[in-house]
Amino acid sequence: MIENIIEEINNKEKIVILGYGKEGKSTYQFIRKYLKEKKLTIADENNNLENENPELEKDKFLNLILGNDYLNNLDQYDLIIKSPGVNFKNIDYTSFQKKITSQIDLFLKYSTYLTIGITGTKGKSTTSSLIYHVLKGMEKKCVLVGNIGTPVFDKIYDLEKDTIVVIELGCHQLQFVNASPKISILLNIFQEHLDHYKTYEEYQLAKLNIFKYQKETDYSIWGIDSKDSKKYLIPNNHTYVFSKDEKESYQGIIIKENGLYLQKNKKQSIIYSNQRKRNLLGNHNLYNIAAVFCVADILKLNMEKVADLIDNFKPLEHRLELVGTYHGIIFYNDSIATIPEATINCINSIPKLQTIILGGLKRDIDLNPLINFLNKNNHLKTLIFLKDTGYEICEELQKLNCQKNLLKVKNMKEAVEKAYLFTEKGYACALSPAAASYNSYKNFEERGNDYKQEVKNQAK
Repeated sequence: MIENIIEEINNKEKIVILGYGKEGKSTYQFIRKYLKEKKLTIADENNNLENENPELEKDKFLNLILGNDYLNNLDQYDLIIKSPGVNFKNIDYTSFQKKITSQIDLFLKYSTYLTIGITGTKGKSTTSSLIYHVLKGMEKKCVLVGNIGTPVFDKIYDLEKDTIVVIELGCHQLQFVNASPKISILLNIFQEHLDHYKTYEEYQLAKLNIFKYQKETDYSIWGIDSKDSKKYLIPNNHTYVFSKDEKESYQGIIIKENGLYLQKNKKQSIIYSNQRKRNLLGNHNLYNIAAVFCVADILKLNMEKVADLIDNFKPLEHRLELVGTYHGIIFYNDSIATIPEATINCINSIPKLQTIILGGLKRDIDLNPLINFLNKNNHLKTLIFLKDTGYEICEELQKLNCQKNLLKVKNMKEAVEKAYLFTEKGYACALSPAAASYNSYKNFEERGNDYKQEVKNQAK
C-alpha cells in the first residue's frame, strides 16, 4: 500500500502540501522518508513557518509559499495534498478539484485493511475511541487515527495484515475524498462549521462522502434520529440503522427506555440494559453506544463482553469531563459542545446542574432552540455568558423576561469567579459553550484547559 501511495505522488511533477499543521508535517515527513529529492512546495498562512521548523530550511528541494496569499494559483499544481484545517469557503476550486487529495484519501484509496470510519456533527471522537477500546478489549490488532489527533501516515508503518484501522473523520477530511471506509458510520448531522462551508447543504454533502464510494460488500451504519441524516438514507442489505423509533424496520439497534435492542431478521433482542452502570453520562451517549453495537454485530463479536467493555470506558477529556468538587461545587468541562444540541444534551445529562457557562464564536447557527430550552429549564439558576454568542443569548433571554441569574462576563477567569459565587454547595456547574472557541482560543481543548485551570486556581 505504501508503495502505491508513493508511486502516485512520485508520478506528479508539481506537488503542494497545503497547510503545515500536524497533518501537513506528517505528510512532508512521509514523503521525505521515501522521496528525499522530490521537488515539493509547502503553502501555509504562517510567515514564520521556516523559523519554527528548521528541517524545512535545510531542504534544498523544497519551495515555500507563506502568508495571506498562500492559496493563490493552486490550479498550477498537479497534486494538492490538502490538510483538513485549510479553509476553502472563499475559494473557487472547481478548476482544480480533481487534483485535491489528502492523507485520508490516499490511505483509503489504496488500503487493504478493514477500515471503520466514523463521522457525525457530534459524538464521533467518543464513538471512535469507544470502538477502538472495544476492539482492544477483544484482543484485536487495531489503531485509532484521523480527526482524533493522530494523522494516518503516523501509524501506517505499524499496520499488520489483520490490523483494523479505526478512523475518526471530520467533514474537512471527507470533503474531497474519492474512497470510503469498508464500515462507514454517520452518527448525526446538525448545523456546524458554517464558517468553512458556503451552505449548510455543502457541509451535509461533505459528511455523506463517507458512504459515497463504498462497494456493495461494504457496510453503512446510520443514526437517523437527526432529520438531516435520515433524509439521505438509501438502505441495502448491508445497511444498519440506530434510532429511538420502533417503527423503523431496518436491521440495527432500537433505543428504548429500558435499553438497547438488536433488531435483525424482524426479531428484537435486548443487548444492553439501561440499568447497567456506565461511565458515559447522558442518554445521548446511547446513540454512540448503539453505533458500537452495530459494528460488533457486523464483526460477530461477543455482545456480553462488548457491553462490559462499554461500561468501563472512561469519557474523553472536554466531553462531560468531571473536573472535580471544590468548595462543595461539582465542576464539569464540556468544552467540546460547540453547537446548541450538544449543550442541551449536557444540561440533560448532569445531575443537580445549577450553573452553566455559555458563549463563543458567532457562526450564523440557529440559537433559538437553545434559548427556548434555557428559558424553560427549571433546574438551572445561573447562566454565565462569554462573548460573542453568549451575549446574544443573554439579550434574547432578557427579552423573554427570563427569571434566572443572567451574567455577562469578559473572560473565563470572571466566569469561574461568578460560578463559585452563585452555585450552591452540593450542586454542579458546567462549561458547555454551544459555540466554537476561535474568537478567544486556539481550539476547544485550550478553552477547556483554561476553564479547568481557573476552577483549580480559584479553589485555593
